[in-house]
Order: sequence, then structure tokens, then C-alpha cells
Amino acid sequence: MICVIDYDAGNLESVCKALKYIGQDVLVTRDENEIMRAQRLILPGVGAFGDAMGNLSSLGLDRTIREYVGTGRPFLGICLGLQLLFDSSEESPGVEGLGLLRGCVKRFPNDMGLKIPHIGWNSLEIAPSSRLFKGIDDGSYFYFVHSYYLQAEDEADVAGVTEYGIRFHAAVEHGNIFATQFHPEKSGEIGLAVLENFAKL
Repeated sequence: MICVIDYDAGNLESVCKALKYIGQDVLVTRDENEIMRAQRLILPGVGAFGDAMGNLSSLGLDRTIREYVGTGRPFLGICLGLQLLFDSSEESPGVEGLGLLRGCVKRFPNDMGLKIPHIGWNSLEIAPSSRLFKGIDDGSYFYFVHSYYLQAEDEADVAGVTEYGIRFHAAVEHGNIFATQFHPEKSGEIGLAVLENFAKL
């Protein structure tokens, strides 16, 4: 069973639809006991960093996520769910993230002459050792929608890099923690392959 965390941050339906399409049993929940029984856990999300952390905290899910990650079972963050794993975001100064990985989330500069948010398909430079991208060709394209980007502190955590005016970290892996800035559930067959790899971990 794969649990998808419901914390009023959206993006649940498309994630669940994609998981069911690849034959996975899915449960959308915010119940601590159900989450802790899950074989795998996904934190999706769209919206503001501060609001999302506020929701997680008020529901007690920040503690639950940390506890789940501590079990060693596979965990996947998607889009905002990736950003929340890190220390902080320029979107919400003074708000602490989950701090499961070291790094910060920054806003794309306004002086690049590029549209913000970044919306569209970008190719990914994939780390050869990545488990999440096993069997997926380097340079494959994935779908992004975001105004803030990750700058991970530890390069060893970076599983994928892309470029939108600047190079940024688009996927991370650290032990049992996996996360993507792009939306695998909206990235066609190649995105489904990422979800399939996660389901096999």
C-alpha cells in the first residue's frame, strides 16, 4: 500500500490516478496510524511553503513524516513536497521546513527575462547511480510548474539537474528519501516509469 498524505495542499487526484494506472493500491490519508502502516509514503503538494508547513504542523504530520522516514521505508516528495524536506524557502522567510535534508529553496531571479513560474518540459541530467531513475535515459523530459527552485547543500543528494535560466537541483535521493521538483504524474510515460521505480523500492 502506498499512502498519499492529505494536508490540504492539492495535487492529490492526479498523483493517485497515476499510481492506480500502474497497478498500485493507494490510500489518501492524514491519519497517523494509517501512514505508519504504509509500505511507501508520498508527500505531494502545490502552493505556498509557509502555508503547507503550517498545515503539516497543525495536523501533527510534520512529526509523523519524520517518524516514518526514520523507519527506513521509501518516501517520495513531489514538487512542493520536495521543497518542504529542506531547511527553508525564500517564499516564507522565518518558516522552518522539515529539515530532513540540508539546503534551501530560492526564487527564480526576476532579471533573467524568463517567465515565472517556470511551466513546461525540461530535460534532466540524471545521476548514473540513481535508483529513482533506473532504466530512464539521461536527458529525458519531465513537466515542471514552480516559481522556486532547490539548492541542496550536499551534491551527493542530487539525483537530477536541469536548467531554467540557471542550473538547479530537480531531484534528490538520500537513503530512503526521494523527491522530484517536477511532476512525474504529469510527465507521461517517462513520469510513470519514475513512479514504477519508486513502487519497486
